Amino acid sequence: MEKIKFALEGYEEEVEFYVLEQTRISGRDYLLVTEDDEDAEDAEALILRDLSKDGDAEALYEIVEDEEELRALSKVFMEMMDDIEIEL
Repeated sequence: MEKIKFALEGYEEEVEFYVLEQTRISGRDYLLVTEDDEDAEDAEALILRDLSKDGDAEALYEIVEDEEELRALSKVFMEMMDDIEIEL
């Protein structure tokens, strides 16, 4: 499982997430991430949307919070990963 570091705006320390899956929908990239790789089955996960433009040196992600968008993306990720269930 790939582990990536995020620099949070307003914080000095970086946060590490494990990437469970990624997808591209309508030209935008999304990541399904968790902080815990040991117990991924019961771990809390976040869906992140990539806001950066093609050619940007660094990616800029934000947490998807819109319930309708979360439901749609959750369905996509559950289809991609047969062994997970995402509860909103």
